[in-house]
Amino acid sequence: MRKEALKYVLTENTARKFPVTVPRTLELPLNTTKITTLVGIRRSGKTYILYDTMRRLEAGGVDRRQMIFLNFEDDRLMPLKSRELDLILSAHAELYPDFADRKKFFFFDEIQNAPRWESFVRRLHDTQDAQIFLTGSSSHLLARELATSLRGRTISYEVFPLSFAEFLRFRGLQHEPYSANSDSRIAAALNEYLAIGGLPEVVLADPDLRPRILKEYVDLVFYKDLVERYKVANPALLRQLLKQCLSQPATLLSPHKVYKTFRTQGYELSKDTLYRYLHYLEESYITFLLPVAERSIRKRAMNPKKLHAVDWALGYPLVPEPFIDVGHKLETAVYLHWRRQREDLAYLGGEREIDLVVNAEQPELLVNVTAHVDRPDVYEREIGGLESAAGRMPRAKRILVVQQIPARDVPKGIEVIEAWRYLLSIPAADN
Repeated sequence: MRKEALKYVLTENTARKFPVTVPRTLELPLNTTKITTLVGIRRSGKTYILYDTMRRLEAGGVDRRQMIFLNFEDDRLMPLKSRELDLILSAHAELYPDFADRKKFFFFDEIQNAPRWESFVRRLHDTQDAQIFLTGSSSHLLARELATSLRGRTISYEVFPLSFAEFLRFRGLQHEPYSANSDSRIAAALNEYLAIGGLPEVVLADPDLRPRILKEYVDLVFYKDLVERYKVANPALLRQLLKQCLSQPATLLSPHKVYKTFRTQGYELSKDTLYRYLHYLEESYITFLLPVAERSIRKRAMNPKKLHAVDWALGYPLVPEPFIDVGHKLETAVYLHWRRQREDLAYLGGEREIDLVVNAEQPELLVNVTAHVDRPDVYEREIGGLESAAGRMPRAKRILVVQQIPARDVPKGIEVIEAWRYLLSIPAADN
């Protein structure tokens, strides 16, 4: 990285108008002594949250020349060496000498691409009058380095694709209480949400372009965030695993069965390789593996995990959309509704499965989700699972989330709620 090239980048970023953004639910603190870190899958909106934070700072009287924004995927910064990171400070001081002694606000996007960034950021935090904001696309990379070098200095936030409430905001829709027409509009919007997913760029794109954007996005994630980052030796195997995971949201995944299936398909692999590749998908925020609600570590390890994708639309470039069940999409939407707030989630296995258990150690809430409540056998199965779980988890609230309230009797102690209404609620076990 040359200083003169860096000056061009800094000048351009300082002069550039902020892009138009739709505010997200997550709003970063503007006055904290901690390093603020955003982690999440690529293109989930992390950069735009930084832009929104910069806009709020400017509205509060902070001069743009106090803000240093760098995207470490900018090719003009390449090749980047760790000893060259100090050029950022000297280049900024030469460009804006009148601001050399004033508080600075550093916004470093995709920081994991900068070698030994953690040492540089720690020194900035310890020696400069500065507030630091970081984004990264790998939870493992940032978590490991934050834990070792920046312990006690950081506050981290996860960024997911749009929630249903954010999707409505992007669509310019707002629910009007006690309005049947508004209820119908929001229910229709949920169908659209389940059809196109929550990636901001996809939501805002022309419908004809969405398939192309999703395909290019999946390819980018596969090659850059998986194959290149983890130096994958068998990309064909990883591609097949990615396809299986993204095309089957809200299903049970048994690594042993996947191993046997791949072997019969002619793939050369070991179980260690399969487990490692599954771990890569989790580290990159592409998939989540929900454990069974068992206190026994052995039982949790032995049972299959329930698979959820960070966005069900990522499966569309790999299998046709109709092959991804709408009920599974809805279940994943409900899971993500909770996962945005907390991680102590599980499912309950067996013949009477519970799709989501909140607080597996001391269950607070049991949730079943179905889009096919018009079928009597499905309704009885979902209600039966919640009734059966009452004896095992008597203190847990029980909810059935459906797309349309059925004209059926509901057993005492079970609440049936429309999916759109539930996804707009504040996720709290006692709400």
